[in-house]
Amino acid sequence: MVKALEILRRVFGYDAFYSLQEQIIAHVLGGNDALVLMPTGGGKSLCFQVPALCQEGLTLVVSPLVALQRDQVEALKVNGVPAALLNSTQSAKEAEAVRRDIAQGKIKLLYISPEKLFSGSTLGQLTSWQVSLIAVDEAHCISFWGHDFRPEYTQLGRLRELLPGVPLIALTATADPAIRRDILRHLSISAESVFQSSFDRPNLHLAVLPGQRRFERLVGFLRSHENQVGIVYCLSRAGTEALAEKLGRLGYRAAAYHAGLSAEERHSIQDAFLKDEITVLCATIAFGMGIDKSNIRWVVHWNLPKNLEGFYQEIGRAGRDGLPSDTLLFHSYADVVQQLKFLDEANPDRRELLAAKLERMKQYAEARICRRRILLSYFGETLDRDCGNCDVCENPPETFDGTIIAQKFLSALYRTGEKATLRQCVLILRGSRAQEIIEQGWQQLKTFGVGREFSYNEWMEYGSQLINAGYAAVAYDRGMTLNLTALSSAVLKGEKSVSLVKYSRIEDTKEAAAAAAAAKAPAGETGSPELFERLKEIRKSLAEERGVPAYIVFSDKTLKDMAAKTPRNLAEFRQVHGVGEVKAESFGVVFIEAIRKWMERTEPLYG
Repeated sequence: MVKALEILRRVFGYDAFYSLQEQIIAHVLGGNDALVLMPTGGGKSLCFQVPALCQEGLTLVVSPLVALQRDQVEALKVNGVPAALLNSTQSAKEAEAVRRDIAQGKIKLLYISPEKLFSGSTLGQLTSWQVSLIAVDEAHCISFWGHDFRPEYTQLGRLRELLPGVPLIALTATADPAIRRDILRHLSISAESVFQSSFDRPNLHLAVLPGQRRFERLVGFLRSHENQVGIVYCLSRAGTEALAEKLGRLGYRAAAYHAGLSAEERHSIQDAFLKDEITVLCATIAFGMGIDKSNIRWVVHWNLPKNLEGFYQEIGRAGRDGLPSDTLLFHSYADVVQQLKFLDEANPDRRELLAAKLERMKQYAEARICRRRILLSYFGETLDRDCGNCDVCENPPETFDGTIIAQKFLSALYRTGEKATLRQCVLILRGSRAQEIIEQGWQQLKTFGVGREFSYNEWMEYGSQLINAGYAAVAYDRGMTLNLTALSSAVLKGEKSVSLVKYSRIEDTKEAAAAAAAAKAPAGETGSPELFERLKEIRKSLAEERGVPAYIVFSDKTLKDMAAKTPRNLAEFRQVHGVGEVKAESFGVVFIEAIRKWMERTEPLYG
């Protein structure tokens, strides 16, 4: 791993690996397969980029996202890494030039779409390309149970036959347990080769506001994020255009982005956003997949998303550099009704699954427990404390000791052999003789009828709280039945107490707590804000000269570290976070000179 760490420092400018990165890289360099589960911004790409540079041969990176392919290839090239892409946007001449470079061993990482990978021209050459590693990005697309299922991804298992013995690493930021099982099965990866880092993004503040007066509230939110770049996700194309027009009339540099625009229009708008020429992008979910822009400081959802996977992926586009960022969701009953109408048009085979996932999304929006615990429990991760960085934690509702309620609920689930849904557990506790209970013989359970003191709605609320807090999990690929989790045993044994929020109408409590969250000011910055703004100007100029987005030159995190450290020479400049050797040689003199001039201007003021 000495070589891997040397490459990390020399090429990418980082002093140490994050979390599981070092363990994953060592595993892959040992010739082993891996499934990597990391949140957006958690450093997944380095898990295959570093091994690619540590060994001979070509690393094949399968990605469905053309925008991400382009961004990552540009970022690698700026760092001095020979990388290329193959996808449907290229001309035959461009594609042929890439294939020629591969044949001559000039390319270390090739980003390719699955459609292009399985085209006749590629398949005929694949075995001669000396592939030493396969990376499957956005691996959740392979699963029928995922929010972004892509049938062409199910062909990727063929790579095992075409390139026998070549290690394969699959990576995703959105995979619940059901999706993970699908990925392992399709790609023939052992369950012992799963690496899961925390899905927590502690730098993201989570908040929800009622949908009433949402434009007024959005403008207030934008005023507290002046000169910061962000995305407003809308449900419809017309909604993006109407909102962008209204914001434009108020002086915001806003634009609309949706699939109804021409390819040329979409590319132009995306390019302007990447270069910070547009600061408020009003978009449908057609925008953002694979966008590697590191300085997005906020994400707003104008409407309720259809599931937590999509929501988590979309808010994950904020704060990829690890700096504090804000997320805001507007929620109204009308949005729920609209999403339910969309379900009528869905594939009948997936309708029950989609309805269950929409219900979890609605529970998040209406939550009166820590929102981060809900998100993490959805992805199979338990957090036994509140996060302190969401609107609910900042304005906590009154709680009570719900240990006995939790024990009754979890005991009922346990006695069914973990074969009951939330609704069925509630029916058992209520002593219902519904046909679905009698057919299973569950009226014979000791827990049958032990919860008659609470109404059906109360039990559904408390059961949902227990699921969202990680005491039970929904198995979407097993008929929406519930499973016990690592936290369940201690509760059933009386070793752990459980706090619950008393059942009440959501509307009675949400407004005050959410409004307080919306008023939250963005976190402060390190170093001089004035110097940071000057460094941003220089970055923008350098990026324009090279025809790349500004964050490709340096991230906001790097500029903030630069503003704090104020390097005076190249040796000090190389100590700045995210500055590798090639970038130090390319940009060091310009930034050092700017810092020197700024220091000369300001130091006498403080002398």
